Amino acid sequence: MGHEVVIVVYDGVQSLDVTGPLEVFAGASGARYRVRVGSLGGAAVRTSSGLGLVPSVALEEAGRIDTLVVAGGVGAREGADPRLVEWLAGECGRAGRVASVCTGAFLLARAGVLEGLRATTHWAHCEEFSRRFPGVEVDPDPIFVRQGRVVTSAGVSAGVDMALALVEEDLGRRVALGVARHLVVFLRRPGGQAQFSAPLAAQWAQRPAVREVQHWIVEHPAGDLSVEGLAGRVGLSPRQFSRVFAREVGCTPGRYVERVRVEAARRWLEDSGLGVESVARRSGFASAEVMRRVFVRTLGCSPAGYRSRFHGVEGG
Repeated sequence: MGHEVVIVVYDGVQSLDVTGPLEVFAGASGARYRVRVGSLGGAAVRTSSGLGLVPSVALEEAGRIDTLVVAGGVGAREGADPRLVEWLAGECGRAGRVASVCTGAFLLARAGVLEGLRATTHWAHCEEFSRRFPGVEVDPDPIFVRQGRVVTSAGVSAGVDMALALVEEDLGRRVALGVARHLVVFLRRPGGQAQFSAPLAAQWAQRPAVREVQHWIVEHPAGDLSVEGLAGRVGLSPRQFSRVFAREVGCTPGRYVERVRVEAARRWLEDSGLGVESVARRSGFASAEVMRRVFVRTLGCSPAGYRSRFHGVEGG
């Protein structure tokens, strides 16, 4: 018997939240999956961009569901149909595995599925989510979060990463890699990878001089990025510089430098054949071991393991 995947849609759903996971599971369907898109009563829905979708099944008649995926969209945050929330509250307890893409997490939270769990959603809506659902531990950084049989992902394209991870779990690395290559995407970014780059994760300073320092850090990750060195570039004492930088950027200079260096190392690992030692040196880390410790702490994997996600080879 095949693995039944049902993707939940509704008026105001985000089209890519639907089609991203759909294409991943459908790409592996010859091996195992039967993928259906469902709405209440099987009614046609209109996406947030105006695209019309005709579901293949009425949710009330879906039968057994092994993987239930709730797509996100404005309709998940505003004016969600109480009947859909009620259906999710009942069905999520019976489904083998439950997942959400982007703001689909709002629907799962309203149905009580995420209470007491760690979860993520689109970074722009994490503050609202935390305010509305204080019983859920919201992590705004990861691409996706796994808590037992419940998986939540960040915005839009992160649904593809999550779906590839589930395919890899079900059918193995070779099948997942084949799907990823067909879709021209990376096998998958590690779930703990940040939703966006280091400069975007932090705010740009209002003071031009501090902003220039931020740019200089990004352009020179292997340079002298000590607090003393950076402070000297703007003519402030180290203590003054640290205080001003943290106030305007939203994190300490050391934390910002670490983020930038991790991102620089990620790019080298993704796009070059350089050894780990060379990547560490070019990215500004004191040694490969220091870089490994930072990667494990921030991304949940070693540099070699990170590289394997992009090149389809095993790494330590």
